[in-house]
Amino acid sequence: MALTFSLDAVHDLKPHYNIAPTQLAPVVRTTADGNRELAELRWGLIPSWASDPSIGSRMINARSETAATKPAFRSAMRQRRCLIPADGFYEWQKEGSLKQPMFIHRSDNAPFAFAGLWEHWNDPEQRPLETFTILTTAANEQLRPLHERMPIIVRAENYSKWLDPATIDPSAVAALLTDPPQDLVLRPVSQHVNKVANDDPSCIAPAEGQNRLWD
Repeated sequence: MALTFSLDAVHDLKPHYNIAPTQLAPVVRTTADGNRELAELRWGLIPSWASDPSIGSRMINARSETAATKPAFRSAMRQRRCLIPADGFYEWQKEGSLKQPMFIHRSDNAPFAFAGLWEHWNDPEQRPLETFTILTTAANEQLRPLHERMPIIVRAENYSKWLDPATIDPSAVAALLTDPPQDLVLRPVSQHVNKVANDDPSCIAPAEGQNRLWD
């Protein structure tokens, strides 16, 4: 991870296979001194002006098309962009009355990063909490049969510009969020992932009796 995201150091991280909203997850961001760091933030952005932190549970995603103008996200879109490292994510395909979980990853199984925004919030006792959200866009042709939206995957060559606080022009920022990768593989996995408490390798195990791949 240090090499992929040009980090000077990476502390030990517990592997996760099923991160849920309001849980901690690693993000890569630029520090005040211009360096990059890996930090663990809570998933579900709480705007700095929010009076109730429960709003974060409704802010796990932000539409990229409107994030620059929405009060909850516009400040972070200009000043607090981040990358959320991952090697896969889940979506569900309807099969009759059931929903089949699909594990979506790159064809070479390499890590990648979602486009994210982060925010700093203080509770009434001035105790700090840092949170993040994942930017989404219209699903590409591969994922459209599953859902109309998908998380934005930032191309590696755009990591530096995305994290650079000097990149503030809305059109320049928007240009970094286009052209989603087309080398994704969609693989049916076990229903084990449907329970939030399950966070182990069984979550990405192939679904029983299903060895087919969507690519």
